[in-house]
Amino acid sequence: MKESWSSVDTLETNFRPLVVIELAKGTKEETIEWFTKRIVDKKANGGAQLLIKPLVTENGNENIYLVGASHLRLLLGAENVGLVKECNDNSMRAFTYSSRKTFKDFADDNQNFLTMSECQYIIKHELENLRAKDEKMIPGYPQAKLYPGKSIVRRLLTNGILVQIFPLHDREELKKLRHTWYGQVKIGYQPLDEIRCYFGETIALYFGFLEYFTFALIPMAVIGIPYYVFAWEDYDKYVMFATFNLLWSTVILEVWKRICAVMTYRWGTLLMKRQFEEPRPGFHGVLGINPVTGREEPVYSSIKRQLRIYFVSVPFVCLCLYFSLYVMMIYFDLEQWALDYHEENKSHFSSLMLYVPSIIYAVVIEIMNRIYRYAAEFLTSWENHRLESSYQNHLILKVLVFNFLNCFASLFYIAFVLFDMKLLRQSLATLLITSQILNQFAESLLPYWLQKRHMKKMKERMHSLKMDTDLSLVEQVNSEKEMGTYLGTFDDYLELFLQFGYVSLFSCVYPLAAVFAVLNNITEIYSDALKMCRVYKRPFAEPTANIGVWQLAFETMSVISVVTNCILIGMSPQVNALFPDSKMDLILTVALVECFVIMVLILFQMEMCLCGNV
Repeated sequence: MKESWSSVDTLETNFRPLVVIELAKGTKEETIEWFTKRIVDKKANGGAQLLIKPLVTENGNENIYLVGASHLRLLLGAENVGLVKECNDNSMRAFTYSSRKTFKDFADDNQNFLTMSECQYIIKHELENLRAKDEKMIPGYPQAKLYPGKSIVRRLLTNGILVQIFPLHDREELKKLRHTWYGQVKIGYQPLDEIRCYFGETIALYFGFLEYFTFALIPMAVIGIPYYVFAWEDYDKYVMFATFNLLWSTVILEVWKRICAVMTYRWGTLLMKRQFEEPRPGFHGVLGINPVTGREEPVYSSIKRQLRIYFVSVPFVCLCLYFSLYVMMIYFDLEQWALDYHEENKSHFSSLMLYVPSIIYAVVIEIMNRIYRYAAEFLTSWENHRLESSYQNHLILKVLVFNFLNCFASLFYIAFVLFDMKLLRQSLATLLITSQILNQFAESLLPYWLQKRHMKKMKERMHSLKMDTDLSLVEQVNSEKEMGTYLGTFDDYLELFLQFGYVSLFSCVYPLAAVFAVLNNITEIYSDALKMCRVYKRPFAEPTANIGVWQLAFETMSVISVVTNCILIGMSPQVNALFPDSKMDLILTVALVECFVIMVLILFQMEMCLCGNV
């Protein structure tokens, strides 16, 4: 017998707070009363049928509310969002309440059948799907317009009435996770299943990819060390390493697809149905009827959006690319000045000065990347994309195009215009090491300082000696709401993407690139784990089946690395000696090799697609 929503009890003696809602100070009472009523109302009446309690402090109610749900409500919510769980026969199926006893570890009194992150995801989904019925505005705020079908939470957020919604940490589980994850220095795998249970699939997949990429770099590092030691001054003997580099960059991404599919199948997200995507909070337009849902919602002309993209965004990106190339030419002028200075003085100081232009250029690149990132976010938001996925795809494309040119244009120029392998090695080493030092400062030292600063404030305000003491719920909520908000895995994947470019494109002339990448990634695992557990609020879990558009970005870089390494091999004296009479034969041979490797890569991808369909 199927359980009906009307039978779900909204009163539960053992209230378990899962999510925190913070309203702006001075929010009108009628607004609070209306909003909380909609949260606890039955589904049939347009409510979320959740539990909510105010957080009462010594100063009274500070407009902070705790949201939970009954066990039955969460089970019905799991069916509603399409969670996939393991059955008793070891198969994976979408959870349904009617067949609940066929799922592994299910029992009516087992409150842990759903993980805490899954429960919080269900609550977030229900809150975001609270929609206006007949209301024309938020009660108490005439300027906050509503229309049938509009998400109430999104309207409250855009009007500043709702400050934030965030999931609570489970202090005991977090303490265990910290110990197994980064509490002890060890060589081994990360607890990805535990990370997934606590933070969700999106973050677990990032750490899984970071771990896999680090292990994949080890063969490059092992080969690179003796290659670097025994052929340090012979820049032309890079053919074998470039060949290995070419094969390595082709294979590792296809292997990752298989590993990713195994993990997400085990977690249940590979088979999870894709949810219908709602308009993003920043989307605006005139009211109209959605032809798919039939609901009234903002409509914005796609022609206007295309005009904004092609007549404003594209010219702006091109202007930024031109400016990046202009800065690159200034860098080469500085290189020439440093070389002339060294030729005149021939001193130890002048030898050190040879590295100064590259260091300055690497710092400038990082600054330009960060400034452009803010401009790209503003521009993409101004384009007014309806869906969050469309917004992210356009943002990632803008950022990747600029970062690729900004970081690698000088290396391509040195390799294929100046034909200076010595300068290429020096520039690659300086750019890679400097960018890693700057990122480690931003990823490790800065978060550590922020965490220490936050701890000091907590001691002063709550008279607590350290975070691991048994804080009351009030103290926990007040401490977590002041933490920074984790903005997603965008910057983390971008850093790995650029690192993959440095290693796969030109590391044949600087074999130690993979060594520095491995060392950087080991510290990155620990610093990112520290950020997730101690610096940021707990993010909501987001089910996902893969790393998304970043897979395509890495595959594109892999194709570029194939072309680059084939050309470098063709430029080497050893290969040129095989074609002493005809350079055209050399060019055709290199082109055929490129095509062959790319065809093999395409066949790998087709095989993966066929395996996925099966």
